[in-house]
Amino acid sequence: MLILGIESSCDETGAALMEDGRYLLSNVVASQIEIHNRYGGVVPEVASRQQLASIIPVVETAMEQAGRSWNEIDAIAATYGPGLAGSLLVGLTVGKALALAHNLPFIGVNHLEAHIYANWLRGSGDRPASAHNDWRYHEGDPAFPLICLIVSGAHSELVLVRDHGDYELLGCTRDDAAGEAFDKVARILGLGYPGGPAIQKAAQKAEEEMQQQHKAVSAARKAYRLPRAWLRGTYDFSFSGVKTAMLHLAEGATEQSVSAPVGAANKQISRYTRMGAQQGASDVSLLAASFQEAVVEVLAVKTRQAAQEYQVKQVVLAGGVAANLSLRTHLEQELAPLGVRLTYPPIEFCTDNAAMIASAAFFHLCRGERHELDLDVEPGLSLPFRK
Repeated sequence: MLILGIESSCDETGAALMEDGRYLLSNVVASQIEIHNRYGGVVPEVASRQQLASIIPVVETAMEQAGRSWNEIDAIAATYGPGLAGSLLVGLTVGKALALAHNLPFIGVNHLEAHIYANWLRGSGDRPASAHNDWRYHEGDPAFPLICLIVSGAHSELVLVRDHGDYELLGCTRDDAAGEAFDKVARILGLGYPGGPAIQKAAQKAEEEMQQQHKAVSAARKAYRLPRAWLRGTYDFSFSGVKTAMLHLAEGATEQSVSAPVGAANKQISRYTRMGAQQGASDVSLLAASFQEAVVEVLAVKTRQAAQEYQVKQVVLAGGVAANLSLRTHLEQELAPLGVRLTYPPIEFCTDNAAMIASAAFFHLCRGERHELDLDVEPGLSLPFRK
């Protein structure tokens, strides 16, 4: 089954052709990072206008790279939420129009669910001759039940996945998502946008400096004492406290003064967008390393606790923050003693892409699910959790 997927939930425009939900024939992404970098974050109006300019060329390029014609396509899928309403409308409208024009089934895909399926994408050369439309387990495929840690700019959730389409929410953020905290702290440190890669790069620099000074790498990660919100007895997260602590460290405040209101911290962040030029590079790198350590430690420990409680054999990472190498390392260290397998997508599939949209759509079609063409965008969409 050949599915054309379309992704336009935020500031990336994507189109991809996937065979049987796993095997990648083409994947094209038009990024807007350079455009939004000057603003320090995504500007919704600008994002939707860029989506309009990019969507048709991106779809055409995906078809050309796959070497397939429209009469070979079996279905079309597009993201309908969550995300920015203006951006979502572009991809959803084009997807529905193509489905209507070519008389093809249409599947609206939940963007968060698609991130989960990014874990099982493969190149077309990996397709066994016997696969056909069989979506039973193969090596590396989901071993249900499993725990999924979704970490992105807007979401931080621990989810128990019992089967395809069967989700139970175990915990979520009570304030900032992990990716949102990375972006805000990167602004405080003057590291630019997007914050996740910028903080990771600065943290790696700090570790390299420590190695050159013959000091333990862990010293870079713990150079500054930062709080961890463990919220014991729950699988929830909170990252506003560590963000506020970073703001006070940037001000040179004492350890006793890190309890300022979160709202006040948010208002002051813009004052420190040039901190990198004012502080020594080493100080900024050490702050970045300490912040990254504080965030990924909580994510990894809570994920391990969930894996233990629910006795799963597999944990999967999903979302843009899944690209963070420190998070992957921490999770591997936490899960290895349990014999739990950790799965995460290749870096290029951690961020938004259309291959994961087409993959998720395949499994909906296998269950006989499709959407009518009156489907509308749902910017605040969540996973369809068990009641």
